[in-house]
Amino acid sequence: MTALADRFEAAVRFATEAAQLALRMRPPPGAPSAKLKGTQDWLTEADGAVERLLSDRLAHAYPTDGFQGEEGGRARSGNLRWVVDPIDGTANFMRGAKRFCVSLGCLEGDMPLIGVIVAPALAETFAACRGMGATLNGEAIHAAETSDLARATVEFGWSLRRPHEAFLSLIDRVIAAGAMPRLNGSGALGLADVAAGRSDAYVELHLNLWDVAAALAILNEAGASVSLFMAGDGAATGNPILAAAPGIAAALSTATQIPL
Repeated sequence: MTALADRFEAAVRFATEAAQLALRMRPPPGAPSAKLKGTQDWLTEADGAVERLLSDRLAHAYPTDGFQGEEGGRARSGNLRWVVDPIDGTANFMRGAKRFCVSLGCLEGDMPLIGVIVAPALAETFAACRGMGATLNGEAIHAAETSDLARATVEFGWSLRRPHEAFLSLIDRVIAAGAMPRLNGSGALGLADVAAGRSDAYVELHLNLWDVAAALAILNEAGASVSLFMAGDGAATGNPILAAAPGIAAALSTATQIPL
């Protein structure tokens, strides 16, 4: 088994274990049960526990690899870098809802190699390894064949990192182009749904590397069109992202003003 294939199998195993921990720690449905890092920026006890578990497992298995987590930052350096979002969709998670996930990606420089996204409450695992295709629960997935924005569903992500006016303008332009909007509260799962052909595109004006590291590998292997997230200082400070079915990517790039 190659080193990359070995890491891929380990990533699926570790992310599954971490996701089960998150599921056990999920609050019951009801009022928010979490701390606020900032306005609508939630932090739960599970975020730290999941990130520590993944950091420990990866340090033991691959001590020369780097590690970066949303909560702890860049803890270790190496030629290969594991990037973790311990709970993506925290606003859903902390209300006891199902649409949240653990996101684990591996990069070599700016090149996504491995992506695993596990949504334990939905019993879904998205996974991809460079050159090996992308899967959902072991079955091959591909981006949709949609070629007309008037038939497209586009998911949006919202963030206070950009002005409200920019977000509202973005939605207005995409609706004017003919697409149907939706918001579901998890960028990683929104991107994974594009890879699986469940939606035709995902757009957000600012995401960080931990939000997209796993999804980039899955999208690439599923044949989706993806904007150059790593351009400029994207890996360090974040960037906008557009992921789309290839048949509508150019039209959406024009509508969203996010270059491919």
